Amino acid sequence: MGALSHIRVLDLSRVLAGPWCAQNLADLGADVIKVERPGAGDDTRHWGPPFAKDPKGRDTEESAYFICINRNKRSITVDISKQEGQDIIRQLAAESDVVIENYKVGDLAKYGLDYESLAKIKPDLIYCSITGFGQTGPYAHRPGYDFIIQGMGGFMSVTGEAEDVEGASPQKSGVAIADIFTGMYATTAILAAVVHRDQTGEGQYIDMSLLDTQVAVMANVSSAYLTSGEIPRRWGNASPIIVPYQTFPTSDGWMIVGAGNDGQFRHFVTAGGEAHLADNPLYLTNPDRVLRRKQLVPLLEAMTRKKTKGEWIALLEAANVPCGPINNFKEVFENEQVIARKVQIDVPHPTVGSMKLVASPMKLSKTPVEVRMAPPTLGQHTNEVLHERLQLDDASIAQLKERGII
Repeated sequence: MGALSHIRVLDLSRVLAGPWCAQNLADLGADVIKVERPGAGDDTRHWGPPFAKDPKGRDTEESAYFICINRNKRSITVDISKQEGQDIIRQLAAESDVVIENYKVGDLAKYGLDYESLAKIKPDLIYCSITGFGQTGPYAHRPGYDFIIQGMGGFMSVTGEAEDVEGASPQKSGVAIADIFTGMYATTAILAAVVHRDQTGEGQYIDMSLLDTQVAVMANVSSAYLTSGEIPRRWGNASPIIVPYQTFPTSDGWMIVGAGNDGQFRHFVTAGGEAHLADNPLYLTNPDRVLRRKQLVPLLEAMTRKKTKGEWIALLEAANVPCGPINNFKEVFENEQVIARKVQIDVPHPTVGSMKLVASPMKLSKTPVEVRMAPPTLGQHTNEVLHERLQLDDASIAQLKERGII
């Protein structure tokens, strides 16, 4: 039994931030019911290719995007624009501990499914809203997209090749970090609210904003600006305060070297057959190397190109120089540490057969995370949930389907 096996979650969210949060709760044991639009479902069901293939190698309707954020959930389809659909959601909310939604500000109030309305039915309800800009402020009604938030929140101003590199420009992250981090913060906030409810009996409303989150996770970069007043700049893969602490080309790929002190720098260049660089008075100390990075780095790059990535990693690990490869995803999932930690798992699925997933990184000794269900097909559990939670019989469910409510 998971740590949250006593918790029921009604997930009205779609796309990424909300589903990521709900999946975290589901991985920890919560019973999560994902509510989707009849016939269409979560937008991410259609974001592809790639789509998972069935045992005969044919594409299914299960997109890789949807798969990564919806395991351990039960899917039901409900049309909340219709009165009977709204009634179903209200009844399910009355039986739930947590509601998660990421509709535009005010949208659910039109259907009587906002926090104020549902709290009248269940006063101890924990209700989490996730939006681009939060429930207040001049931007509250704007739609929020991760890419735009990365730009507005400062992330892209410090990400990308250094500003003095020809053709350099700001870059977004390779994954939707504003969404992912907001989902993680929402998970933490919900767990705190559950503890508060268990101690006091009080439910509460949680207002999560992608922009708030993006600024917060800039961490030391935000703090550096607030402390100094100096606007942070892009440094590419280099450090503004340590040299060498960056990526380096090898004869067959790239690696990362983090020589954080003078001794490690000496071991690095000695391993590459260029020990004289450590004795050069121009590069003796880290401040010297930072001051003369434009002269030093090309010399180091010429050195690192003489060996393969594997040869360098072996040499530098033996010399206790912090280093690592830049793996493609084939290399990631073939890595012996990734295999040993069982990061990739296989679970049965009704159309795919055996579905490959990335395991949750949360490893608890007493209440371990487990994958109880693969990401659901659209509406896979509608009948089951309506029987179980609302005690509807087959005839009543059939009528709801005929009228397009579910």
